[in-house]
Amino acid sequence: MAEHPAYPVGLRLTGRRVVVLGGGQVAQRRLPALIAAGADVRLVSPDATPSVEAMADAGEITWERRPYAEGDLADAWYALIATSDSEANTAASAEAERHRVWCVRSDDADQATAWTPATGHSEGVTVAVLTTDARHRDPRHTAAIRDAVVEGLRDGTLVAPHRRTRTPGVALVGGGPGDPDLITVRGRRLLAEADVVIADRLGPRDLLAELPPHVEVIDAAKIPYGRFMAQEAINNALIEHAKQGKTVVRLKGGDPFVFGRGMEEAQALAEAGIPCTVVPGISSSISVPGAAGIPVTHRGVAHEFTVVSGHVAPDDERSLVDWPSLAKLTGTLVILMGVDKIGRIAETLVAHGRSPETPVALVQEGTTAAQRRVDATLATVAETVVAREVRPPAVIVVGEVVGVGPHGTA
Repeated sequence: MAEHPAYPVGLRLTGRRVVVLGGGQVAQRRLPALIAAGADVRLVSPDATPSVEAMADAGEITWERRPYAEGDLADAWYALIATSDSEANTAASAEAERHRVWCVRSDDADQATAWTPATGHSEGVTVAVLTTDARHRDPRHTAAIRDAVVEGLRDGTLVAPHRRTRTPGVALVGGGPGDPDLITVRGRRLLAEADVVIADRLGPRDLLAELPPHVEVIDAAKIPYGRFMAQEAINNALIEHAKQGKTVVRLKGGDPFVFGRGMEEAQALAEAGIPCTVVPGISSSISVPGAAGIPVTHRGVAHEFTVVSGHVAPDDERSLVDWPSLAKLTGTLVILMGVDKIGRIAETLVAHGRSPETPVALVQEGTTAAQRRVDATLATVAETVVAREVRPPAVIVVGEVVGVGPHGTA
């Protein structure tokens, strides 16, 4: 039997009896999938892990608190044998053979009549990987293959052309802080489906190089807008391409709704009757400080953090930020788009009560290969920005959390 490869098959276990012997770690890993398959699971074991016990308490499985006994497998369609008693395992395996019950054994795969594949799921597809050589079974190898296939399906790099899914309308995708690995799985998959990508300057540029040649990539900053404002021109471009029946992705840096004008675009699409999918992204307000070793909150140091746009100076009549109130907070202040205004921002915070010795960190090009961190205080940050030639994009963190972790310039 061991000289031939296993025959793969999918078991439909809804409402059918499955017997699991042993309530340890193996059962804990396997039970959720059996429950999800709708099986009538009967666990036979004197004890169980807390997680398995919770499944029994929730009514997801039936638990008989005793050792295996002859006859336990008589009505089973499938059995998982995973006790620590080798004699009981052997006896149960023999009973399964007599009753023609497919049986998995955790302690001796060669004596089993079935093997559990490494499985994963993506978009309604189940991937199951089995080794073809019984003499060299390596669960780590099959799991690695499983992971590679599932990841390819999820991020769109492994898609059969004739089964290619398409999301109608426009997808507003948050690309994250810059590192292409920090885009969400869904965002990456939608990029792989796109016919047109309208990208921001701060989006993860490396992802654009992975797109197939037929995908039209448009730099949002270079859309001609004539009598229109730039944002109106972008809105119109999204609408026009979508009305042509194309799958459009609006790739934005960070999260679409964190100073990204994503809602303006969503509203314009709604008014035009075009479906809009919003894919949240990892905001630079949290991820960039984290990448630089700065927690925006820390026990005993900061119980809150505030994210604010610094693109308008505190003394500008267009400012909507209550800077005097921010100065009175004791938590962390995260400032986006504020490099060229940080001098006036710092002066305002100090004037309204924040200590001039409050630590400040500026993280430029966060999460990318060009990332660097520059430290200062509210008293010195204006001159430091000039002396160290800090340029946008940079996230500015103000507060005691700056000194919590490993810090310094990089």
